[in-house]
Amino acid sequence: MKDTLFGGATYFTQTPEGVFLGNDPARGPWSPDHCHAGPVTGLVARAAETAVGPDKMLTRLTLDVLRPLPVAGLVIETELTRNTRTLATTRVEVHGLDGTLCMTATSMHLTRKTMADVPTAQVQPLNFEDAIPADPLLVGALHDKPSFGQYTETAFPPGVTREPGPKTVWMRTPALLKGEDPSPIQSMCALADCGNGISWNAPPVKLGFMNTDLTLQIHREPVSNWLASEAISHWHDNGVGMSHSILHDTQGPVGVALQTLVLHPIKA
Repeated sequence: MKDTLFGGATYFTQTPEGVFLGNDPARGPWSPDHCHAGPVTGLVARAAETAVGPDKMLTRLTLDVLRPLPVAGLVIETELTRNTRTLATTRVEVHGLDGTLCMTATSMHLTRKTMADVPTAQVQPLNFEDAIPADPLLVGALHDKPSFGQYTETAFPPGVTREPGPKTVWMRTPALLKGEDPSPIQSMCALADCGNGISWNAPPVKLGFMNTDLTLQIHREPVSNWLASEAISHWHDNGVGMSHSILHDTQGPVGVALQTLVLHPIKA
């Protein structure tokens, strides 16, 4: 089980009332009081998959991050908006304990099929066996509390460095909740929200870069605990950026993650 990693640490604890309390691994780099959006994305995927059921696969998840996501507690509301033989859709809202709407999301799910001899693009899988263990990449420098990066196992392909710019990074992350194995797609959500943190073009002590949204497109459920993000970020002097990441398991690509970024100077 994934909750045996990191001494059993998990992203969240769920109360009997259904509130999700953020643990240290869920804390983001910008503030000790706010979650990294990746673990919260996992909760949203969990809610959508639960509403739809296992007969359909989650193929798209689009999230708008409207306000900071409080570590102190999150409440998730889910609506099944359509369910046919072919597809299903949901709408998910994430609220703070005071009722503030912090994140909205929609999802698409397609019916699972078993088909033989389907042609597809041939892509050489990344070789995880050559990856070199590395110190955490996404460690928050703006506060001193334990946070997301310290609970993320990291490995670099040969030749990849910590220098700014595009890069590919392997990661393995904790479980969402204690005693519960996350689905394959829930397991990749934390990585999906790391594209801008992997491929930043300047360190966050020089320029701030926060994503306002995340769109995750999945064409195959991952089959390995170690997952890789092949990420590039485009920044512009209009204050807008975009991060584009191809997501891989040990057998090849599984999806794509897109983030819109707001850039801002760091106050001295």
